[in-house]
Formats: sequence, C-alpha cells, structure tokens
Amino acid sequence: MTDLKLLALDNEDLAVISAHLQDSVFKVADISWSPREAQFSIAANRFVWEDAARKRKGFERRRAALVFKRVLAVRSVGVDRNKREEVLSLLAIRFEQKGEGPDGLVELALAGGATIELDVECIEVQLADIGGAWETASKPRHPGA
Repeated sequence: MTDLKLLALDNEDLAVISAHLQDSVFKVADISWSPREAQFSIAANRFVWEDAARKRKGFERRRAALVFKRVLAVRSVGVDRNKREEVLSLLAIRFEQKGEGPDGLVELALAGGATIELDVECIEVQLADIGGAWETASKPRHPGA
C-alpha cells in the first residue's frame, strides 16, 4: 500500500479525512497548537480502514499527521492537557459553518464525550502518513454496527 496524502478544502473533503481517521489514537502529548502560525496538528496512529474490508485478520495501523491551517482559536472539553501520556481516540471530524463565509467551527469528537474545537477561517486540512506501518490483530468495533 502507498502512503496516504489527502487535502481538504471543503466539508465533503473533510468527511473523507474524517473517515480515514476514525478510530485513530493519539496521546495528549501528540497535540500541537501554534497561534503564531495559526496551525493545529496531531500525530496519530490511524487504523487503515481502506484495507480492512479485504482482510479477515492482520489489520494495520500507520503513523499519520493531521494538520489544520488558518486556526484562530482552540478549545477542548474532557481533555486534560497535563496528562500528556493519556491516550485519546478520535471518532469523527465535523465542520459547522458560521454564516455565509467560509469560516466556522471544526469539532474533533473523541471517545468518552471529549471534544476539541477549532475556530477556523476556512477548511484547510492535510492528512499524510508519516511513518511506518504495523500489524494489529483487532479491528475497531462500534455498537450497533
């Protein structure tokens, strides 16, 4: 498999990135926010959903970088920034437009009801595999699925 590289500039593109990152895990220490550069990023271990349908066992995870640009502010609920080794699980990424313009709110929905919210000028998001891949025996499961 080749490394994944995606760019999102609208809500439909963001939904594709969200699907690829569903069930990604990362530590609080893997979160970075640079107000000066207006950039928010996460280094995560993503589950390789695009290969999961073809496999019955021996699933894969890959190290990936998720970068949001044009970020004006960041807020979180249920995330203790002092617990740097705490592992968080990403469920979905959503965008809510504020008005007629491209600005809005990006919500990263995390397991356990936690959220990270980004005030953005517009959707400008990059996702890229940045490291090696490794095998995992289990596939994430969701109740009712």
